[in-house]
Amino acid sequence: MQKYRSVFISDVHLGSADCQADYLLDFLSNIECDTLYLVGDIIDLIAMQRRVHFPPSHQAIVHKLLEIAAGGTRVIYVPGNHDEFLRHFCGQTLSGIELMQKAIHTTADGRRFVVCHGDQFDQVVRCSPLMLVVGDRAHGLLLRLNRWFNAWRRMRNKPYWSLAAWVKTRIGKARSFIRRFEMAALTVAERGKYDGFICGHIHSAGFLRSQDGLYCNDGDWVEHCTALVENASGRLEILHWSEAPSVVETEPDEPAPEFAKGPRPVVDVLTPAFIEQVNAEPK
Repeated sequence: MQKYRSVFISDVHLGSADCQADYLLDFLSNIECDTLYLVGDIIDLIAMQRRVHFPPSHQAIVHKLLEIAAGGTRVIYVPGNHDEFLRHFCGQTLSGIELMQKAIHTTADGRRFVVCHGDQFDQVVRCSPLMLVVGDRAHGLLLRLNRWFNAWRRMRNKPYWSLAAWVKTRIGKARSFIRRFEMAALTVAERGKYDGFICGHIHSAGFLRSQDGLYCNDGDWVEHCTALVENASGRLEILHWSEAPSVVETEPDEPAPEFAKGPRPVVDVLTPAFIEQVNAEPK
Protein backbone atom coordinates (compact mmCIF):
# COMPACT_ATOMS: atom_id res chain seq x y z
CA MET A 1 0.00 0.00 0.00
CA GLN A 2 1.48 3.32 -1.13
CA LYS A 3 0.82 6.27 1.19
CA TYR A 4 0.69 9.89 -0.03
CA ARG A 5 -0.30 13.21 1.45
CA SER A 6 -2.48 14.04 -1.56
CA VAL A 7 -3.45 12.44 -4.87
CA PHE A 8 -4.87 14.14 -7.99
CA ILE A 9 -6.67 12.26 -10.79
CA SER A 10 -8.75 13.54 -13.67
CA ASP A 11 -10.20 12.61 -17.06
CA VAL A 12 -11.37 9.16 -16.04
CA HIS A 13 -14.37 9.34 -18.42
CA LEU A 14 -16.53 6.79 -16.65
CA GLY A 15 -19.43 5.97 -18.95
CA SER A 16 -17.28 5.81 -22.07
CA ALA A 17 -15.72 2.72 -23.61
CA ASP A 18 -12.26 4.33 -23.49
CA CYS A 19 -11.98 4.47 -19.67
CA GLN A 20 -9.16 2.28 -18.38
CA ALA A 21 -11.26 1.30 -15.39
CA ASP A 22 -9.39 -1.83 -14.31
CA TYR A 23 -6.09 0.04 -13.95
CA LEU A 24 -7.73 2.88 -12.03
CA LEU A 25 -9.51 0.50 -9.67
CA ASP A 26 -6.20 -1.25 -8.98
CA PHE A 27 -4.57 2.13 -8.33
CA LEU A 28 -7.27 3.27 -5.91
CA SER A 29 -7.08 -0.06 -4.09
CA ASN A 30 -3.33 0.24 -3.56
CA ILE A 31 -2.93 3.83 -2.35
CA GLU A 32 -3.84 5.77 0.77
CA CYS A 33 -3.88 9.57 1.07
CA ASP A 34 -5.11 12.37 3.29
CA THR A 35 -6.80 14.18 0.39
CA LEU A 36 -7.98 12.85 -2.96
CA TYR A 37 -8.73 15.44 -5.65
CA LEU A 38 -11.01 14.44 -8.54
CA VAL A 39 -10.01 17.11 -11.05
CA GLY A 40 -12.86 16.88 -13.54
CA ASP A 41 -14.24 14.64 -16.29
CA ILE A 42 -14.55 11.77 -13.85
CA ILE A 43 -17.91 10.89 -15.42
CA ASP A 44 -18.33 11.45 -19.16
CA LEU A 45 -21.89 12.74 -19.37
CA ILE A 46 -21.31 13.84 -22.98
CA ALA A 47 -20.40 10.31 -24.09
CA MET A 48 -23.36 8.91 -22.16
CA GLN A 49 -25.73 11.14 -24.13
CA ARG A 50 -24.72 9.22 -27.23
CA ARG A 51 -24.41 5.74 -25.71
CA VAL A 52 -24.48 4.62 -22.10
CA HIS A 53 -21.52 2.37 -21.28
CA PHE A 54 -21.34 1.71 -17.55
CA PRO A 55 -20.11 -1.85 -16.96
CA PRO A 56 -19.42 -3.38 -13.51
CA SER A 57 -15.83 -2.08 -13.55
CA HIS A 58 -17.11 1.52 -13.82
CA GLN A 59 -19.63 0.91 -11.04
CA ALA A 60 -16.82 -0.51 -8.90
CA ILE A 61 -14.87 2.75 -9.23
CA VAL A 62 -17.86 4.78 -8.03
CA HIS A 63 -18.25 2.45 -5.03
CA LYS A 64 -14.50 2.68 -4.34
CA LEU A 65 -14.56 6.48 -4.31
CA LEU A 66 -17.50 6.46 -1.90
CA GLU A 67 -15.64 3.94 0.26
CA ILE A 68 -12.53 6.14 0.30
CA ALA A 69 -14.59 9.16 1.36
CA ALA A 70 -16.35 7.15 4.07
CA GLY A 71 -12.99 5.90 5.34
CA GLY A 72 -11.78 9.34 6.42
CA THR A 73 -9.98 10.59 3.31
CA ARG A 74 -11.05 14.06 2.26
CA VAL A 75 -12.37 13.75 -1.31
CA ILE A 76 -12.76 16.96 -3.34
CA TYR A 77 -14.49 16.86 -6.74
CA VAL A 78 -13.81 19.76 -9.13
CA PRO A 79 -16.07 19.07 -12.16
CA GLY A 80 -14.84 19.50 -15.73
CA ASN A 81 -16.47 20.09 -19.08
CA HIS A 82 -17.63 16.47 -19.56
CA ASP A 83 -19.29 16.38 -16.11
CA GLU A 84 -20.22 20.09 -16.16
CA PHE A 85 -23.74 19.36 -14.89
CA LEU A 86 -22.22 18.66 -11.47
CA ARG A 87 -21.06 22.28 -11.25
CA HIS A 88 -24.65 23.09 -10.27
CA PHE A 89 -23.95 21.28 -6.99
CA CYS A 90 -20.66 22.99 -6.14
CA GLY A 91 -20.58 24.10 -2.52
CA GLN A 92 -22.39 20.96 -1.43
CA THR A 93 -21.18 17.64 -0.03
CA LEU A 94 -22.69 14.53 -1.61
CA SER A 95 -22.07 11.15 0.07
CA GLY A 96 -18.98 12.57 1.75
CA ILE A 97 -17.52 14.06 -1.45
CA GLU A 98 -17.10 17.85 -1.54
CA LEU A 99 -17.93 19.54 -4.85
CA MET A 100 -16.06 22.77 -5.67
CA GLN A 101 -15.72 25.03 -8.72
CA LYS A 102 -12.01 25.22 -7.87
CA ALA A 103 -9.80 24.42 -4.92
CA ILE A 104 -6.65 25.85 -3.39
CA HIS A 105 -4.22 23.14 -2.33
CA THR A 106 -1.39 23.86 0.10
CA THR A 107 1.49 21.40 -0.04
CA ALA A 108 3.41 20.16 2.98
CA ASP A 109 6.19 22.66 2.22
CA GLY A 110 3.75 25.59 2.15
CA ARG A 111 3.22 26.16 -1.59
CA ARG A 112 -0.27 27.16 -2.76
CA PHE A 113 -1.70 25.74 -5.99
CA VAL A 114 -4.90 26.56 -7.86
CA VAL A 115 -6.73 23.30 -8.69
CA CYS A 116 -9.11 23.48 -11.68
CA HIS A 117 -10.03 21.04 -14.42
CA GLY A 118 -8.45 23.31 -17.05
CA ASP A 119 -11.23 23.70 -19.63
CA GLN A 120 -11.32 27.36 -18.60
CA PHE A 121 -8.26 27.84 -20.81
CA ASP A 122 -10.00 26.71 -23.99
CA GLN A 123 -11.15 30.31 -24.46
CA VAL A 124 -7.61 31.71 -24.33
CA VAL A 125 -5.65 28.88 -25.99
CA ARG A 126 -7.33 29.47 -29.28
CA CYS A 127 -8.36 26.84 -31.84
CA SER A 128 -10.70 27.32 -34.79
CA PRO A 129 -14.15 25.64 -34.67
CA LEU A 130 -13.19 23.52 -37.67
CA MET A 131 -10.03 22.27 -35.97
CA LEU A 132 -12.02 21.48 -32.82
CA VAL A 133 -14.41 19.28 -34.82
CA VAL A 134 -11.64 17.60 -36.80
CA GLY A 135 -9.55 17.18 -33.67
CA ASP A 136 -12.42 15.63 -31.71
CA ARG A 137 -13.17 13.12 -34.47
CA ALA A 138 -9.51 12.26 -34.97
CA HIS A 139 -9.06 11.84 -31.23
CA GLY A 140 -12.05 9.50 -31.09
CA LEU A 141 -10.55 7.38 -33.85
CA LEU A 142 -7.20 7.29 -32.04
CA LEU A 143 -8.88 6.10 -28.84
CA ARG A 144 -10.70 3.30 -30.70
CA LEU A 145 -7.42 2.24 -32.28
CA ASN A 146 -5.86 2.39 -28.82
CA ARG A 147 -8.49 -0.03 -27.45
CA TRP A 148 -7.99 -2.52 -30.27
CA PHE A 149 -4.21 -2.24 -30.12
CA ASN A 150 -4.07 -2.92 -26.39
CA ALA A 151 -6.56 -5.78 -26.62
CA TRP A 152 -4.10 -7.35 -29.09
CA ARG A 153 -1.21 -6.66 -26.69
CA ARG A 154 -3.07 -8.31 -23.79
CA MET A 155 -3.61 -11.43 -25.89
CA ARG A 156 0.14 -11.53 -26.35
CA ASN A 157 0.75 -10.95 -22.60
CA LYS A 158 2.27 -7.54 -23.22
CA PRO A 159 1.75 -4.56 -20.85
CA TYR A 160 -0.40 -1.55 -21.61
CA TRP A 161 1.11 0.99 -24.00
CA SER A 162 -0.71 4.06 -25.29
CA LEU A 163 -0.74 4.18 -29.07
CA ALA A 164 -2.90 7.33 -28.94
CA ALA A 165 -0.40 9.16 -26.74
CA TRP A 166 2.51 8.10 -28.95
CA VAL A 167 0.80 9.41 -32.08
CA LYS A 168 -0.08 12.76 -30.46
CA THR A 169 3.50 13.40 -29.37
CA ARG A 170 4.52 13.25 -33.02
CA ILE A 171 1.96 15.79 -34.27
CA GLY A 172 3.43 19.29 -34.22
CA LYS A 173 0.08 21.07 -33.79
CA ALA A 174 -0.78 18.90 -30.79
CA ARG A 175 2.56 19.67 -29.13
CA SER A 176 2.10 23.39 -29.83
CA PHE A 177 -1.40 23.39 -28.33
CA ILE A 178 -0.17 21.62 -25.20
CA ARG A 179 2.64 24.14 -24.71
CA ARG A 180 0.27 27.12 -25.14
CA PHE A 181 -2.08 25.56 -22.60
CA GLU A 182 0.74 25.00 -20.11
CA MET A 183 2.03 28.55 -20.51
CA ALA A 184 -1.43 30.08 -20.06
CA ALA A 185 -2.17 28.12 -16.88
CA LEU A 186 1.24 28.84 -15.38
CA THR A 187 1.02 32.56 -16.17
CA VAL A 188 -2.45 32.89 -14.63
CA ALA A 189 -1.30 31.25 -11.41
CA GLU A 190 1.76 33.49 -11.15
CA ARG A 191 -0.24 36.68 -11.70
CA GLY A 192 -2.61 35.53 -8.98
CA LYS A 193 0.32 35.25 -6.56
CA TYR A 194 0.08 31.46 -6.39
CA ASP A 195 2.95 29.01 -6.60
CA GLY A 196 1.40 27.02 -9.40
CA PHE A 197 -1.53 25.40 -11.14
CA ILE A 198 -2.79 21.79 -11.04
CA CYS A 199 -5.20 20.57 -13.71
CA GLY A 200 -6.09 17.89 -16.24
CA HIS A 201 -8.26 18.33 -19.36
CA ILE A 202 -5.65 17.95 -22.14
CA HIS A 203 -4.74 14.31 -21.38
CA SER A 204 -1.05 15.15 -21.16
CA ALA A 205 0.62 14.64 -17.79
CA GLY A 206 3.68 16.73 -17.04
CA PHE A 207 5.35 19.66 -15.33
CA LEU A 208 6.48 23.09 -16.51
CA ARG A 209 8.53 25.23 -14.17
CA SER A 210 9.31 28.92 -14.56
CA GLN A 211 11.31 31.12 -12.20
CA ASP A 212 8.12 31.91 -10.27
CA GLY A 213 5.78 28.95 -10.55
CA LEU A 214 5.06 25.32 -11.37
CA TYR A 215 2.44 23.93 -13.76
CA CYS A 216 1.28 20.37 -13.03
CA ASN A 217 -1.01 18.17 -15.12
CA ASP A 218 -2.16 14.85 -13.69
CA GLY A 219 -2.92 13.32 -17.11
CA ASP A 220 -5.81 10.90 -17.61
CA TRP A 221 -7.16 7.36 -17.33
CA VAL A 222 -8.05 6.99 -20.99
CA GLU A 223 -4.67 7.12 -22.70
CA HIS A 224 -1.89 7.42 -20.11
CA CYS A 225 -3.20 5.98 -16.78
CA THR A 226 -1.44 8.63 -14.70
CA ALA A 227 -1.92 10.44 -11.40
CA LEU A 228 -0.19 13.35 -9.68
CA VAL A 229 0.87 12.53 -6.11
CA GLU A 230 2.34 14.56 -3.26
CA ASN A 231 4.60 12.85 -0.74
CA ALA A 232 4.94 13.71 2.95
CA SER A 233 7.54 16.42 2.29
CA GLY A 234 5.45 18.19 -0.37
CA ARG A 235 7.35 16.84 -3.38
CA LEU A 236 5.18 16.20 -6.46
CA GLU A 237 5.50 13.23 -8.82
CA ILE A 238 3.59 11.71 -11.72
CA LEU A 239 2.81 8.00 -11.51
CA HIS A 240 1.95 5.73 -14.41
CA TRP A 241 -0.17 2.79 -13.25
CA SER A 242 -0.69 -0.33 -15.35
CA GLU A 243 0.98 -3.76 -15.20
CA ALA A 244 4.23 -2.17 -13.98
CA PRO A 245 3.49 1.00 -11.91
CA SER A 246 6.30 3.53 -11.93
CA VAL A 247 7.21 7.16 -11.30
CA VAL A 248 7.49 8.68 -14.77
CA GLU A 249 8.31 12.28 -13.80
CA THR A 250 9.28 14.30 -10.74
CA GLU A 251 8.77 18.03 -10.42
CA PRO A 252 11.80 19.83 -11.88
CA ASP A 253 14.12 21.87 -9.70
CA GLU A 254 15.13 24.29 -12.46
CA PRO A 255 13.07 26.42 -14.88
CA ALA A 256 12.44 25.04 -18.37
CA PRO A 257 14.97 26.15 -21.02
CA GLU A 258 12.56 28.68 -22.59
CA PHE A 259 12.61 30.67 -19.33
CA ALA A 260 16.39 30.71 -19.00
CA LYS A 261 17.24 33.45 -21.50
CA GLY A 262 15.56 36.48 -22.99
CA PRO A 263 11.99 37.71 -22.46
CA ARG A 264 9.27 35.39 -21.22
CA PRO A 265 7.44 33.63 -24.10
CA VAL A 266 4.09 35.27 -24.88
CA VAL A 267 1.55 32.76 -26.17
CA ASP A 268 -1.96 34.18 -25.79
CA VAL A 269 -3.60 37.30 -24.42
CA LEU A 270 -4.77 36.82 -20.84
CA THR A 271 -7.21 39.55 -19.83
CA PRO A 272 -7.21 40.88 -16.26
CA ALA A 273 -10.85 39.76 -15.90
CA PHE A 274 -9.99 36.19 -16.88
CA ILE A 275 -7.00 36.07 -14.54
CA GLU A 276 -9.12 37.40 -11.68
CA GLN A 277 -11.88 34.87 -12.40
CA VAL A 278 -9.54 31.86 -12.37
CA ASN A 279 -7.66 33.04 -9.28
CA ALA A 280 -10.68 34.03 -7.19
CA GLU A 281 -10.73 32.29 -3.82
CA PRO A 282 -13.22 29.40 -3.68
CA LYS A 283 -16.48 30.36 -2.01
